[in-house]
Amino acid sequence: MTKNPWRLWAKAIGEKASKCDRESDRIAAIRTIIFATYLITNCFIVAGVIRHWNKPPIVIEIYEVPSDLPQTKEERILKTNRNFAYD
Repeated sequence: MTKNPWRLWAKAIGEKASKCDRESDRIAAIRTIIFATYLITNCFIVAGVIRHWNKPPIVIEIYEVPSDLPQTKEERILKTNRNFAYD
């Protein structure tokens, strides 16, 4: 029961990659780095979700500014009977 923690971790991340212990240890180290990057990425994603949780909505107020330009007349709108979706 008092096994080396590295050996337990190496077995936990997958089967032994090679018969050579040195090569298997290198592969286990690479797997550990990949696992650590996944874990760190997920922590950042969760932190971003928690940070923006129940954030109050952004309120945009739009004001109408009076203009000296003449109003557009409805008669100038192009009306056609063609269906452009099938051209």
